[in-house]
Amino acid sequence: MLDALGAGPLARLVRAELRALGLRRIPRGPLAVTRENPAGLTERQVQVIRLLAQGLTNGEIAERLVVSVRTVDHHVSAVLDKLGVRTRRQAAARAGELGLLPGRQA
Repeated sequence: MLDALGAGPLARLVRAELRALGLRRIPRGPLAVTRENPAGLTERQVQVIRLLAQGLTNGEIAERLVVSVRTVDHHVSAVLDKLGVRTRRQAAARAGELGLLPGRQA
């Protein structure tokens, strides 16, 4: 939750404290590449938005990425949420504005 709120330093302190208390399986938080992404997208989510922007269906994206359609459904939902949009078309436009699509400037 702290990572989602943008409280990265506090999240790191809480994780360290939980580990010091002996708790296991503490989430490590977002990777550097995710933190650096302007929309907070993971590498896989960037792959999905790029294919989505090409007009591919979830089934076609699943084939390209060699994952299940259900997995793609989850990625698409996360991308829409992180970009703050409701439709695939809006997601593609927003991704273009953020410079996430090859050949399109921010």
